Amino acid sequence: MSRESSCISSSGEATQSQSQSQTQSQSQSQTQSQSQSQSQSQPNSSGPTSSSASSASTIPTQDTVYEEPEPEEPQPWGRLWALRKGFSKLDCVKDEYWFGRDRMCDYSFDRAALKRTEDFKSYSKKHCRIIREKGPGNKFLVFIEDHSFNGTFLNGRLIGKNKRLPLNNNDEIAINLPTHKVFVFSDLTTDDQSDLPKEFRDKYILSRTLGSGVCGEVRLAFGKENCKKVAVKIVRKLKFAALVAERGDKVSNDATEIKILKMLDHPCIIKIEEVFNFEDCFYLILELMEGGELFDRVVSCAKLKEQTAKLFFYQMLLAVQYLHNNNITHRDLKPENVLIATGEESSLIKITDFGLAKIVGETSLMKTLCGTPTYLAPEVLLTAGMGSYSKAVDCWSLGVILFICLGGYPPFSDQIESMSLSDQIIKGHYTFIPSCWGHVSEMAKDLVKKLLNVDPEKRLSPNEALNHPWIQDEEVKRKARQLMYPERELMLPPSVTEQVRGGSARGTVSVSCCLYTGAVAEDCVGLARLVALLPLESHGCGVKPQLGSWESHSLERGTYQSASRGLRKNVVTE
Repeated sequence: MSRESSCISSSGEATQSQSQSQTQSQSQSQTQSQSQSQSQSQPNSSGPTSSSASSASTIPTQDTVYEEPEPEEPQPWGRLWALRKGFSKLDCVKDEYWFGRDRMCDYSFDRAALKRTEDFKSYSKKHCRIIREKGPGNKFLVFIEDHSFNGTFLNGRLIGKNKRLPLNNNDEIAINLPTHKVFVFSDLTTDDQSDLPKEFRDKYILSRTLGSGVCGEVRLAFGKENCKKVAVKIVRKLKFAALVAERGDKVSNDATEIKILKMLDHPCIIKIEEVFNFEDCFYLILELMEGGELFDRVVSCAKLKEQTAKLFFYQMLLAVQYLHNNNITHRDLKPENVLIATGEESSLIKITDFGLAKIVGETSLMKTLCGTPTYLAPEVLLTAGMGSYSKAVDCWSLGVILFICLGGYPPFSDQIESMSLSDQIIKGHYTFIPSCWGHVSEMAKDLVKKLLNVDPEKRLSPNEALNHPWIQDEEVKRKARQLMYPERELMLPPSVTEQVRGGSARGTVSVSCCLYTGAVAEDCVGLARLVALLPLESHGCGVKPQLGSWESHSLERGTYQSASRGLRKNVVTE
């Protein structure tokens, strides 16, 4: 019989509660007694452990709380990089995404930046859908479906309403028009970046090919930190060296393009943003011109409107003038090397591809036969590259480009059987076909003739061409200035504004600008407009702009950036 039973039988008159109390008390004392006897029976060597255990038994314990690990965020299987202003990057995590004007779409076009555009109303409420499905062997396949009235395009191909096409890595998606590109798709389940140099792939994600040439290719890329779109020109060193050797250029100029681009700073010349110099190639990070090549623009339109051609050509003249002022000859000017910023009719243009360019000193002359035959000047062909020729070769090429823009066909062609291409060029034999030139003004034709003069000494220079009557179009110049120097950049530095507006009522602001800085000319276009922003005496401030040495130079030769730098350094109040 247990001790608990004997206690209950000997205390029969006790209440039930007392029995329970006694039972609990006796049980506790029994437990303590057993614990003490066990403690005493353990060897001395385990004393510290026993003491620790005994002490721990007297400390109140709390129940351990186990926190469930947070579920891992699903990793994206695809990414849509935005190609158009107003659109944003999308990481694809779900297996289905709807796109359209409807606010219920996963990616809604109903956003302020897009609603302000003319294209917004032509987007469908449910325009397209991207879906991911399991295919054979449990491999995922991605498709894009068109559900719109105006069309969804994949790599320029119309998908068709209620139809689908496979969506693969680096595919381009356009809506409404094949040229209205909005996304490029990256398949994040495929590793196409691991072969790239680590230094480059740590900063950029390489995408689709934009173009290719003898020495390499141009690829679209996105900055990892800011998703900024850039063009990456990959130049293979061995191929470039072989091309230089083939053309007989004895100058070691495998880095010529990089050297030149680093020096240049003009709104109509492509700007290099970064250079990666690897063992077998260069990676040149260039600003992206999304309007494509001038060549493609002319082909798609058959020919340009005269005012559009004038706007583009005016910018080309400014760019070439800047190059020549810095003793740089391009030597390979052609419509393929003139890039357009946007698809708009009035757009900024930039000259690119200095792979054949060479810096020349005051007395040095070029002796290498290079460039594209259709655009080569007569003096280059006459000497077969062995004689000497000057920067006038660029002006001849400009004449050929202007001819193509206005007429829609090249002045010299190897398709003419009666005369060889070289003879056509050397003799300056070309024809203004009436059906193609009937709409073109006589002044425009006159400029073409003076640029296509076979005598380089009589051929117009960029400076002279800028003074030609056809170029004296203030509306075109105004548009060009707006494109080259957007209004948002024509703001006075805060320090200047404070000095002008907070200075004495009779203060004088002295404005000066050094046209040449080091080896590179800094132009001053827009400086007059900038000065016009300063409060004058009629405004009650008594400020007189005192113009410096730049006055004697054409205002078409400058940049607002150099003007603003000049102001920051040279503004003084008296």
